[in-house]
Amino acid sequence: MLMKQLSFGSTVPFARFGIFLAVVLASSFVAVSTSAKLIGDLVDVSQEFQDRDSTYFVAGPITKFDSKSGAGELQWQRYVRQPSLSFNKLDTPFVRGNSTEFPATQYDRDPKLPFAITFIDARTVRLRFASRATPLQERESLMLDGKLPSDDGWKMTEADGTITYTSVGGRVEIVKDPWQIRFYDADGKLLTQTQTLSDPATFSAPTPFSFVRRARDLGHSMAASFRLAPDEKIFGCGESFTRLNKRGQKIVLYVRDAMGAQSQRMYKPIPFFLSSRGYGMFVHTSAPTTFDFGQDFDQSNVIYTGDEELDLFVFLGTPKQVLEEYTAVTGRSPVPPLWSFGLWMSRITYNSEAQVRDVAKKLREHRIPADVIHLDTGWFETDWQCDFKFAKSRFPDPAKMMSDLARDGFRISMWQLPYFTSKNALFPEAAAKGYFVKNAGGELPFEDGIVDMSNPEAQAWYEGLLTGLLKLNIGAIKVDFGEDAPLDGVYASGRTGWYEHNLYPLRYNKIVADLTEKITGEHVIWARSAWAGSQRYPLHWGGDSENTDSAMAATLRAGLSFGLSGFTYWSHDAGGFVGKAPRDLYRRWLPFSALSSHTRCHGAPPREPWEYDEAFTDDFRRTMELRYKLLPYIYAEAKHSSDHGYPLMRPLFFEFHTDPASWLIEDEYMLGSNLLIVPLFSEGDSRSVYLPPGQWVDFQTGQSYEGGKWQNIAAGPVPIVVLARNGSVIPVAAVAQSTDQIDWDELELRVFSASGDPATGHVALPEGNVHELKLSRNSDGKFQLEQDPLGGDVRWRITNATGE
Repeated sequence: MLMKQLSFGSTVPFARFGIFLAVVLASSFVAVSTSAKLIGDLVDVSQEFQDRDSTYFVAGPITKFDSKSGAGELQWQRYVRQPSLSFNKLDTPFVRGNSTEFPATQYDRDPKLPFAITFIDARTVRLRFASRATPLQERESLMLDGKLPSDDGWKMTEADGTITYTSVGGRVEIVKDPWQIRFYDADGKLLTQTQTLSDPATFSAPTPFSFVRRARDLGHSMAASFRLAPDEKIFGCGESFTRLNKRGQKIVLYVRDAMGAQSQRMYKPIPFFLSSRGYGMFVHTSAPTTFDFGQDFDQSNVIYTGDEELDLFVFLGTPKQVLEEYTAVTGRSPVPPLWSFGLWMSRITYNSEAQVRDVAKKLREHRIPADVIHLDTGWFETDWQCDFKFAKSRFPDPAKMMSDLARDGFRISMWQLPYFTSKNALFPEAAAKGYFVKNAGGELPFEDGIVDMSNPEAQAWYEGLLTGLLKLNIGAIKVDFGEDAPLDGVYASGRTGWYEHNLYPLRYNKIVADLTEKITGEHVIWARSAWAGSQRYPLHWGGDSENTDSAMAATLRAGLSFGLSGFTYWSHDAGGFVGKAPRDLYRRWLPFSALSSHTRCHGAPPREPWEYDEAFTDDFRRTMELRYKLLPYIYAEAKHSSDHGYPLMRPLFFEFHTDPASWLIEDEYMLGSNLLIVPLFSEGDSRSVYLPPGQWVDFQTGQSYEGGKWQNIAAGPVPIVVLARNGSVIPVAAVAQSTDQIDWDELELRVFSASGDPATGHVALPEGNVHELKLSRNSDGKFQLEQDPLGGDVRWRITNATGE
């Protein structure tokens, strides 16, 4: 939350909030450095490869290799950057460097260091490189989902200094001298290959496959340089608000409170990307990492990491295959409880039981379906002073409040954070017992205490604070903040923030999610920060977006990028967070939220529709009724997506990867496999829409459109364009006021088949498995199930949605 960052420990009155915000943002900028000058600066390790004081070691020939085990030794040739004057300009090319260490007999000019290639399965290759003369060892990692398998099905051949490994998924070639690795798909197409100093021949000095010995601390940082094809596109990298295609961008993967939704900062950077060429890469590290996707040198995709060991996974295949492989390594999202798919109603902040009960009462009076009411920063005696206790003066009987609301179909979500100001009553105990992150002097690094999530005793203490709340039948804990663990802090793990800073969100997500599952049996949190592996602990939301059309569009790009980074579930604040949502923007943003994985209204008040006007309340109700009707479809697609590691919200190319135009679209998305969603990002009730190949049917009006082209389409009664794929079946339910009241005994199957061909889809009952639906026409020309996948447990009502 932006307001939280601006006023930690006290509430800025909203009358003055705009002035205060303007002053803070006027002085705010995105600082990027290798060693932070301002606390919270992004750390861009690529800059270390421009430092003339660093010593460079460039990958040279293989000096030893066991082709069966994949273990070998690579020589790294010493270089330096030397200023070169020509025609009134200075360049800094690489030149061979001499040994400068003393005693010289104890150091190698060109060290020979371990590297290894191993195969996880037929589509996943693991490359590991050491920058010191120490063995490559397997270490326990929170980022990986357990012990990795191995695949011995790759066939090896060797000829003319090239070792070739082949599987049904592709081919890998290792050239011994000069050293190079090439990746091919199953059809023999070259996907990418490593680049060294002589490749390509150029007057520039692009970063080669190398590591540097940093002059500032003698630590090492590594760079893996791969070739980009001229038409190659890159996606992923976490919840990135910049353009969806990252080609030509430099992405700094350093967890940071993004302070909005329109800069390069990220709450949830993920060191993973996928390419339109048919591969993806995951850098297994928590150290600061930077991806340069052809920004510095158009042909070069350079992965920079501050880790002294490069651990790189390469996945071969289509986007779906790549994400299946990546999530097989790092884990998949379990399905959150059904109630979490309902509306979450919130604002900053409800601060009394009377307010909470009033909101619940009015939601039902206005017949607006809803399942969750969220209590943000105001449920403590002092706003923002998180002591994990309800304010007795304003919440006289929390247990009864929870019980009463539960009977009416409401769960409660509650805000908290892992930062403690000195005025917090919990601060002295935690400080005295060493539960906070420390600085090099063994003291607090900041004014505030930050719980050291790597300390088992601190974790147990923190879990104790949450346990009482969860036992009150709280539905979910809001896992807010977590982005700004101190970079220079010293952690109980024995590591500094260089490795713990990015890992902090994963530890934080895991601790709260595991505790919630232990007490309630349900997999759900509401988190803002994340790192690789956090997808195992759903769900996350997009942070503190501005109340503008641009922020709405950036939020969608961020959600799609996040989904392409292994996360199935994601949400955002309808209308933006920072200020009161403008009426028209809120009206258009709400359907985008309603047709996302999860739906929440939150931010500066008012957020409740009746606080606007009666017509807006009617629009709000109509939008939420559409979501609740579609919950059988959304829930089935959620389960199917979780099973495979897919995002529930996905870019068009995820379903249509052979359609070149689908790779260019960043303001539309597929919700599951069969619904195309097109939000309205500006005033008006229609827009130009790109339709992938095939026929498409408007879900709201029944009108058919030909795909493979652009069409101008008007929104329906709900201000958004929703199109069903021809040949699909969309299960829907009667509108209910909460998910508890959905009638799963009778479902409607809407068949979208303009051609009359068979139609398919998915269905899943709560707590059940995903089943395939297949319908075809009978002798009377009506659609019927070829086989009832639920064996008579559901009464089906089948309708032809194309109007035939």
